[in-house]
Amino acid sequence: MQAAPPALGQPFSLYLDLTRFAAAVVVVLAHISYFGVIPEGAWGLLPHMGREAVMVFFVLSGYVIASSTAQRRPSACAYAAARLSRVYSVALPILLLALAAAAAVRSFTDVVPPNAYVLDKLYVYLPLHLLFLGGHWTLAETPPYMLPYWSLGYEAWYYLLFGLACYLRGRRRILMLALALSFMGYKLWLLLPVWLAGAWLCRSYRAPWLGVHAARIGWLASVLLFGAWVGLHLEEQLRALGNAIWPFAALPLGSADRYLGDWLLCLIVLANFACARDAGFTALLRVARPVRYLASHTFTLYLSHALVIGLWQLFYPGRSTAGGILVLLAAIAATAIVLGAVTEGRRPAWRACFERLLAPRGVAADRSAA
Repeated sequence: MQAAPPALGQPFSLYLDLTRFAAAVVVVLAHISYFGVIPEGAWGLLPHMGREAVMVFFVLSGYVIASSTAQRRPSACAYAAARLSRVYSVALPILLLALAAAAAVRSFTDVVPPNAYVLDKLYVYLPLHLLFLGGHWTLAETPPYMLPYWSLGYEAWYYLLFGLACYLRGRRRILMLALALSFMGYKLWLLLPVWLAGAWLCRSYRAPWLGVHAARIGWLASVLLFGAWVGLHLEEQLRALGNAIWPFAALPLGSADRYLGDWLLCLIVLANFACARDAGFTALLRVARPVRYLASHTFTLYLSHALVIGLWQLFYPGRSTAGGILVLLAAIAATAIVLGAVTEGRRPAWRACFERLLAPRGVAADRSAA
């Protein structure tokens, strides 16, 4: 492993936490529009920024994983336990809840839940979704009421690739990386540079690149560039171009069909993070506690909100008044807080469980005896 980059400074760590939460909120608002809760165009350009928010997640994830791994230098087992507990502490409970909700809706109403066919072959689809295989090669599968789940099929496998690259050596590393990449398929290949860009930004940092004033100017410029990106609808043009130049007609791009735009947006996010890192946003220290609290519920909010929206539309159709939308937003927030207590709030217990499962047999036996 390379020499560790400097640890995340507290202002920048808070900035990343705040960015993570803001991105999750943008995804929620985008899906409120996507599912037709509000009229088209009612919220201006905000509902069109959901994809951009997910790409922010990808870059941020690569950065944070690279930073925490380099600083703490965990063993391979510790790294695996940390990543597995991070993902499954949230994904497993909410996946089971969504499947139970879909089964109840189908059994007790006349409504057919989205992707209800999953319920008829749980022996196939439950393992598929628990292993995050829904986006591999030509597959395009998401669980009922869990549209955001698609991105986990990318991130979970990027965690695996990063772990293989960090903890294996020589021919074994090359072989395992080749096997993992071959199994993942072309869609995950196309967005892998976005995730790796965050890891690169972390690993390439040894000392401040910019002075504070220059960094703040650069940060503002990156925000303006992001606004221009959204306002000029450049993503739509690049999406059309990416589909036009894609040479493999038999391989649908699916969730990776915006790859050209994702690559370009990645550069804007990298510039934003690089400048924010050197900008010394010490004012964030004054709101550290609420920012940390909000960030601790981000993953749960991201995965659970589509379920709340789906059930809301089922039981309260047509409630697109201002008051109705506020109640929906309150329900989404309350659900994230309540579920957060048994998902992200229980992550240490999940991590301890995975550490026991992954520990060498002798060590596991000693721990059991103790």
